[in-house]
Amino acid sequence: MITSIVLIKTDVDRIPEIAERIAALEGVSEVYSVTGAHDLIAMVRVPHHDELAEVIPGRISKVPGVVSTETHIAFRAYSRHDLEAAFAIGLDS
Repeated sequence: MITSIVLIKTDVDRIPEIAERIAALEGVSEVYSVTGAHDLIAMVRVPHHDELAEVIPGRISKVPGVVSTETHIAFRAYSRHDLEAAFAIGLDS
């Protein structure tokens, strides 16, 4: 699974509407409204690298009100939550 973090600048007056439209797109797992230089952060998860082009410039960038995007592709995930879940498998039996 390929994970990308997409930083999104939008029309400020339309952030909730734009966030909902992006969250409904195939390949987008979560959308967060945030403080700072960007208005939204979208987590994009796709099975193949080539599909990023379909989701980010092909769908996210075309949502009315999206001004710009900046994409970061994740190499590895370091998450305490994921590790705890993995080591807890089978403990309930």
